[in-house]
Amino acid sequence: MNPAAAPLPERVAAAFAGDGPLVRHDPALAQREVQQRLAGEVAAAIEARVALVAEAGTGVGKTFAYLVPLLLAGRRALVSTATKALQDQLYLRDLPWLADALGLPLRRALLKGRASYLCRHRLQQARASATLADRASVRLLARIEQWAPATRSGDLAELPGLDERSPLLPLVTSTRDNCLGSDCPQWGSCHVMQARREAMAADLVVINHHLFFADLALRDSGVAELLPTVDAVVFDEAHQLVETGVQFLGRTLGTAQLLDTARDLLAAGLQHARGLRDWNALAGALQTAARELRLACAGPLHEVRGLLKLRWRERAGRPDLDAALAACAAALDRGTQALDDVEAMAPDFPRLRERLEALRDSVRRFGGPAPADRVRWIDLSPQQARLVESPLDLRDAMAEQLARAPKAWVFTSATLGDDERLSWFTRAAGLDDARTLRAGSPFDYAAQARLWVPLPFPLPNEAGHPAAVGRLAARCARELDGRTFVLTTTLRVLPVIAEALRAALADSGIEVLVQGDQPRRLLLERFRRGHGCVLVGSQSFWEGIDVPGDALQCVLIDKLPFPPPNDPLVEARVQQIEARGGRPFDEYFVAETAVSLKQGAGRLIRSESDRGLLVVCDPRLRRMGYGARLRAALPPMTELGDETAVFDWLATLAAAH
Repeated sequence: MNPAAAPLPERVAAAFAGDGPLVRHDPALAQREVQQRLAGEVAAAIEARVALVAEAGTGVGKTFAYLVPLLLAGRRALVSTATKALQDQLYLRDLPWLADALGLPLRRALLKGRASYLCRHRLQQARASATLADRASVRLLARIEQWAPATRSGDLAELPGLDERSPLLPLVTSTRDNCLGSDCPQWGSCHVMQARREAMAADLVVINHHLFFADLALRDSGVAELLPTVDAVVFDEAHQLVETGVQFLGRTLGTAQLLDTARDLLAAGLQHARGLRDWNALAGALQTAARELRLACAGPLHEVRGLLKLRWRERAGRPDLDAALAACAAALDRGTQALDDVEAMAPDFPRLRERLEALRDSVRRFGGPAPADRVRWIDLSPQQARLVESPLDLRDAMAEQLARAPKAWVFTSATLGDDERLSWFTRAAGLDDARTLRAGSPFDYAAQARLWVPLPFPLPNEAGHPAAVGRLAARCARELDGRTFVLTTTLRVLPVIAEALRAALADSGIEVLVQGDQPRRLLLERFRRGHGCVLVGSQSFWEGIDVPGDALQCVLIDKLPFPPPNDPLVEARVQQIEARGGRPFDEYFVAETAVSLKQGAGRLIRSESDRGLLVVCDPRLRRMGYGARLRAALPPMTELGDETAVFDWLATLAAAH
């Protein structure tokens, strides 16, 4: 990567020009003025070593807009994405294409968290001693054993169809806690260390947000060593950055951690010191304490579906939670004492002792009062409970990073706020002084899309609202022979809407696909085939869903996605705003809703030729004063108020098939 003599913004402009190397490499490449403007701003930020926050609407081509300046700058760079899937896309598709088009030699590396890489040592342990729960795990272990000798990277993503939730995976991957480091007999061929070595030697390294913040908190993935050596850092899908960061920069105590530690304590004890201690009893006590902790966290909640976030004050100080924490502490203490006399017998034992001590510190911390600048809550799922203590935002963490050796910091996403300063993001991330840019979408939304807020319509707090959403979605789907996507703000209403849809479409032959009935990937594959189905999804379906073409022509959103006011993190942020004299509804609730609404609406138009209808089934978008601000945050679609005009538009879309 040898930079030419011309200023970087000029070289970037030449690369995107009509006679430039990108178009020569692919003559069909679209010329987009907003993409070139964004690329120019990224280039200027790299040259000046400053922070840039850039909102780039759907269709801008922001990936190329930041990668081209990075490659042409000839400086070491780090790119962080929201998910491992986006990492793979950047590393396997976009970077090789651009390096070839620009004629630049590029040493690139992909760095993921430990859980993404096979641990050879733990694979041997699993083969020798693991008790597998079912035949699926036995078959998966056989697949991994067959693949292990041939893989170079050890990245488990190479295994097609691998379910990341498989209970086998923790048995064949390492964590910071159970890694033996240089004492491991497989240290020389460790895939994690190989990935880190390649990252340190690369010109451009692709990571993800989870890894970035996990490393800042734990110094475990190699990012901390990498950051001082790069001149530019880019965060793509930066709208997820704050929520990811507050999760990792805090402290957690999870029942899954306790159970994993108990399992490893039993396995190591039986393998290296059988008969010297009652390892079954020690592990059993820790397992029992972990289960009691989950029950104490659940309290009167007998059945839990999905993930619940519980207020800390509703559980803290209760006798059952105090007793459960005390039982965890006692079990951890007994495990630590048992390891004292056997530590020298195997490298597993010192690391186990460190894990037990760290967990004991966490138990002690959650047994005391929360620091004034942190918020605590409990994440409760059907399988586990997590006690969480977190900062409210990233201001301090980002300020510390930006104060170090100057480098360029670029934060970009399709949704970062609803004002010119992108305050929704910059305030929470501590980037008040950053340069900002809002690069609108190149799509002609006024011609391509229509917005409808049906009136009259039940309010979201009325009992008949979910069923009314389902019936309206069915009417739209009948006009389009499917091609309809229903987004719900909560999992609670999802089955009600789906049931109403199925009842209304019973004689139509249109299939209703519902989140949870099948894996997300299979649902999307069926939906993308183009006709005869409606997809109903919540939460994870609001973003990252890309269905270009006429397979999707109608998106219905059940109600305005306001943050839940009883969420502990939301409550703490409201109190923070009130403490400084701010207005929480305007500053937080409406701003959060604007960003989420824009994310959901962004599923509709994905290319220059797409056309469609967005329906927001919430009268407040029309009737309340804040509705004008929320409508202004949406892409500039033509608004329809008359139902006849709406179904005329759907008929036009259907006739074009």
